[in-house]
Amino acid sequence: MSAKIRKIIVQVDETLIEMGQAVSPPTRRALAMAVIENPYAGKYSQQLDELIAIGEKLGGLLGGKCVEALGITPAQAQSYGKGAIVGEAGELEHAAAILHPKLGAPLRKAVEKGAALVPSAKKMGGLGSALDVPLGHKDAAFVRSHFDAMEARVSDAPRANEIVVAVVVTASGRPLPRIGGLQVSEIVGQDGLR
Repeated sequence: MSAKIRKIIVQVDETLIEMGQAVSPPTRRALAMAVIENPYAGKYSQQLDELIAIGEKLGGLLGGKCVEALGITPAQAQSYGKGAIVGEAGELEHAAAILHPKLGAPLRKAVEKGAALVPSAKKMGGLGSALDVPLGHKDAAFVRSHFDAMEARVSDAPRANEIVVAVVVTASGRPLPRIGGLQVSEIVGQDGLR
């Protein structure tokens, strides 16, 4: 089953100055969103295989669009996250079906490696609903400098029978991180934690 995509939105957030301090190099985050038709809108289904398959396709598509928008190689990606907003004719489990069983593997391929779990968020919402997509370092969950989030919002979505699926990839951590913890230079990247 391939997704019926109404639109794709890609945006890049680049921070150059924070609290009057230069951020050098600038922090960079990319968000890619797909507004898709929900094949289960308005009906209950015990099996959600169509959404699971759609999630697998969107992981690579949206992850690749983020890497491309940042102008980096997959190996240069540092953190990632995923999220979904389900329109009112759907249910929260529809977002779970897209995000959890199969979206992660193609996203990891798009960012090269990805030993850590992909942080996620999901909610029900109407037109213009916002979702904060949580972020964590792709190879080591304990890297505090990469604990972050990026807002995902589409002004005309999700309609009742739609789902907004969002992926965020970064080329950096937060601007001016200074709360300690595991440093990027200390990552081993084998267990997804350190």
